[in-house]
Amino acid sequence: MNRLTFGSLLDVIGELFSDEISIAVSDTSEYVYYRPSKRIDLKIKPGDPVVDGTIAHKALNTGQKVSEFIDRNVFGVPYHGMAVPFHQDGELEGCVTAIYPVMTEGKSVVTVKTLDGWRPIPFHDVVFMEAKDRKTHVVADALVGTTTRALQDYEYSLPREMFIRCHRSFIVNVHHIRDIFPDTHSTFMLAMDNGFQVPVSQSYASYFRKLLGF
Repeated sequence: MNRLTFGSLLDVIGELFSDEISIAVSDTSEYVYYRPSKRIDLKIKPGDPVVDGTIAHKALNTGQKVSEFIDRNVFGVPYHGMAVPFHQDGELEGCVTAIYPVMTEGKSVVTVKTLDGWRPIPFHDVVFMEAKDRKTHVVADALVGTTTRALQDYEYSLPREMFIRCHRSFIVNVHHIRDIFPDTHSTFMLAMDNGFQVPVSQSYASYFRKLLGF
């Protein structure tokens, strides 16, 4: 695939994602493609080296997916990101990085659509979020609302000390977990303090256990 076709393909793929997400592609040593978003721009240029401290560098070194927060010391702005390495014929070729903006200070609410209008819900009142019917359903202490913002966007903008992705369709607020019960096939079921139950899928089970320390 030549560079023009490669870049054009990634531009199209980028259009499938939120305007808040920047996309970077690197080989094993330098960036070969970068698409900035409207919300965050790390000023990466094709040909820039993949430097130590970035999630791209960590993914290339480990050969595994890396998802974490990076402070402003690397690019001058803090960001959340996920880097996924790719291989060809068993050889590491590079990685693709999705870059998300950090939730701005003071914006400590999730705004949802209700029957009467919109309601800002403080983070601490959010019990869990569920992706369903092409919307994100936000369940709070005494309210359920929806937003068109993708669940994946929330995964990288919500406070990591409060919220954990436990399933492809769920993010939970750990402060609202009442009990954790074992379920089938190495999975768990979470009893939330509002009476709802939320599953922990097998693919997230070990990650969930590590973060909660059990």
